[in-house]
Amino acid sequence: MWGSYPQRLCWGLLPAPGPCPQQAGGCSRPHWLLEQDQFDTIERHTQWGLDLLEKYVKFVKERTEIEQAYAKQLRNLVKKYLPKRNTREDPESKFCQYQAFLQVVKELNDFAGQREVVAENLMTQICVELSKQAQELKQERKSHFQEGRRAQQQLENSFKQLENSKRKFERDCREAEKAVLTAEKLDQDLNATKADVEKAKQQANLRSHMAEESKNEYASFLQKFNRDQSQFYFLEMPQIFNKLQEMDERRTVRLKEGYGVFSETERQVMPIIGKCLDGMKTAADSVNEKNDSQALIELHKSGFERPGDVDFEDFSQPINRTSSDSSLGTPRGTLDGRLDPRQLGKNKGKRWPFSKKNKPVITEDFSHLPPEQRRKKLQQKMEERSRELQKEIDQRDALNKMKDVYQKTPQMGDPASLEPKISETLNNIEKLRLEIQKYESWLTEAEGRMLSNRSDNSLRYSRPPDPATTLNNNGSHEKDSPDATHSDDSQDALNQPIYTEFDDDFEEELASPIGTCVAMYQFEGSSEGTISMTEGEELSLMEEDKGDGWTRVRRSKGGEGYVPTSYLRVSLN
Repeated sequence: MWGSYPQRLCWGLLPAPGPCPQQAGGCSRPHWLLEQDQFDTIERHTQWGLDLLEKYVKFVKERTEIEQAYAKQLRNLVKKYLPKRNTREDPESKFCQYQAFLQVVKELNDFAGQREVVAENLMTQICVELSKQAQELKQERKSHFQEGRRAQQQLENSFKQLENSKRKFERDCREAEKAVLTAEKLDQDLNATKADVEKAKQQANLRSHMAEESKNEYASFLQKFNRDQSQFYFLEMPQIFNKLQEMDERRTVRLKEGYGVFSETERQVMPIIGKCLDGMKTAADSVNEKNDSQALIELHKSGFERPGDVDFEDFSQPINRTSSDSSLGTPRGTLDGRLDPRQLGKNKGKRWPFSKKNKPVITEDFSHLPPEQRRKKLQQKMEERSRELQKEIDQRDALNKMKDVYQKTPQMGDPASLEPKISETLNNIEKLRLEIQKYESWLTEAEGRMLSNRSDNSLRYSRPPDPATTLNNNGSHEKDSPDATHSDDSQDALNQPIYTEFDDDFEEELASPIGTCVAMYQFEGSSEGTISMTEGEELSLMEEDKGDGWTRVRRSKGGEGYVPTSYLRVSLN
């Protein structure tokens, strides 16, 4: 203990009791002044300990600010990259790679939360607690040193009294001795009068009496100082030093605990941070390229039938023909056998599906969408309306129960006050049921048309090809053959060139329709080469689908153009 002399000697804080080692050489410095030196040493040490405590609090506070800033930046990053709308309605949410990205962002948000927990724990368990304890220790240290200074002041005052009494005693002794010598001298002097001798003797007796009193006073103050000094060294200062030592050790223990909290706070969040990192790894492992490819197919599947092969157009046939060829073998176009560029212009318009399309007009029944996409959209709307309907039904049941409670217990509320809300809920239920029925009818219609269209397309593409005709050795048809005309048409279709590069500025002459067709869906022909049609409209079939998914038709009101083959029900002449 700081207050025990053996340990104080070991620590070098206080000298051992007894005479000053330098008193033999004339040192007049008292022990309590040596004690003052050690008192100042302890004061500096305890102040250094409090400064270290405050320095650590400042260090942790700055670390907390760094953690808070880091967490805030992570939160802002998460907010920037998380979608603001419902991801279930976002087409991107169908892909597992996008879902994995969102999961990584969410895990990072949880990670940021753990950094905030670290900052909060450091602030509350270290900064706040140690700052509070530092203030308490400062007050306690101040009171202990004030007590020690009071004890030193009292011992100093006692020493001053001792010194004063000692000097007085010394002075009175010299004065008494001088008075005695003077009296003896006068007593031996024959010329001195008796009165002078008596007066000198009285003065000597008075001085001796005063010296005796000073002696007693000096002895009294010496006894008092020795008692005060003993109490100061063996009782008061050891107690004060013990209190200061206990205070400083308590401060050291709290600082030690603060060091431990600094690491333990980080250790406590490690399991949760590990789970965040495991979640990120799980999100990475959940990415499957094949599933995303399939999701893309399901998301954008149109329901259109695949187009057939493109027919070969032979433009070299007129060169091989002889002048004896009949008009039945003349290719369709001009009378002299040359191909009409106006007929070739039709083929160029068929390449429209690969050009840029204008945005279609959105309709309530989603008829502007391809059949498969329309079916999916109608199913989605039906599911949404069904969920809303169930919610309204639950609300209606809850209101009816509340109404029954009000009727049985009038003090809880007025049943009539619920009537407007019940009526509104019933209207919403009826409205939602009508909407569901409407979507159901559209869905049934769409599925029926898809099945019908697929049947028609399968029948059309499954028709056997026209019988091929044989050619003579000289390259001409047999004139007597009943299939000569048909053979010319077939050969004309087979001998068409693959690429055509004619201008589209020629006017197309009116040709005879090869059949009729009915529009199963509405179509907005907003691009070049297309024509609009309404649902159920009867059209003239001018040219069959060549395998690109488009058919040329003519409206009864005038105007020709291309429409999707899957939107038609075709009947050939």
